[in-house]
Amino acid sequence: MSRKADVETAVAELLPVVGQFQRRLRAVSNTRELSWTQVAIMGRLEQVGAMTIADLARAEAVKPQSMGMTLAAMEEEGLVERRPDPNDGRQILFGLTEEGLDTRKQVKLAKHEWLVAAVAKLSQSEQETLVAAVDLLRRLESL
Repeated sequence: MSRKADVETAVAELLPVVGQFQRRLRAVSNTRELSWTQVAIMGRLEQVGAMTIADLARAEAVKPQSMGMTLAAMEEEGLVERRPDPNDGRQILFGLTEEGLDTRKQVKLAKHEWLVAAVAKLSQSEQETLVAAVDLLRRLESL
């Protein structure tokens, strides 16, 4: 088999495994039954800070109307709140509430705990392979 065929086979096997792994992480950490979009919004707001509906919609590649509906639902659940934009009084920013921050922390902790327990079940050799794979995946991400 050629090197190109080996790479094609590896990629074909890697894509569904990565997708299943992401779904598993979401499942074990989603105690509030948040949508993938809600989890992504919370992550972005935690990382970047308060944002407008338009900026969030662009960042998440959705229509502003859809983002507005998602944020309204999150606001009802107490996860986000509206704040005036200190630089432009006409704009409204959405930021995480204390409950939103706590929920975000719980999601991250649940993922971390599940993954630590899962990795602990691997052999020492498998754990070393996994550590090496992390570096490779980081390199792939930056290409």
